[in-house]
Amino acid sequence: MIETRLENFDSSVFDKEASKIKILTWFFVNALIVKASWNPFMKIKIFFLRLFGAKIGKSLIIKNNVNIKFPWKLKIGDNVWLGENSWIDNLDHVTIGNNVCISQGALLLTGNHDYTLPTFDYRNAPIILEDGVWIGAKAIVCPGVTCKTHSILCVGSIASKNLEAFKIYQGNPAINLRDRKLIK
Repeated sequence: MIETRLENFDSSVFDKEASKIKILTWFFVNALIVKASWNPFMKIKIFFLRLFGAKIGKSLIIKNNVNIKFPWKLKIGDNVWLGENSWIDNLDHVTIGNNVCISQGALLLTGNHDYTLPTFDYRNAPIILEDGVWIGAKAIVCPGVTCKTHSILCVGSIASKNLEAFKIYQGNPAINLRDRKLIK
């Protein structure tokens, strides 16, 4: 029987899009300025995210304690809200459309470990949140998931498969509850 051997894990594949210095510098900038609970100034946070390569549209609302792993793998549209304690754990690319709300404590998780390999290597996949999506508080979007336009993932739910447009999902795993109807 083959056993897991974590000492053989190869962290050099962690991020091939940035140098170790860029990653280390971002670690400190994120901790001291962007994620910091003392800093309520969104424009400063947005400045540093852009400086490190994030593509950000207009009118981003980014609350305190938002954690973004790698801004150079992040694209955000216009009029997006990132709630307190949300975490974009983007080992792979994350694309967020226009008018998207990511509520408090939500997690966008682009990576996982391959438990079939004794070295526990990463297996990552991008996440796409199309226009008008709402990710509820403490909800989780798993690697490779696309949340189609105006879909909703309810509080505490886990999306491990794509969410269809104008549908409301809830549970673990999230299932379609009903249609989302917008009133004029």
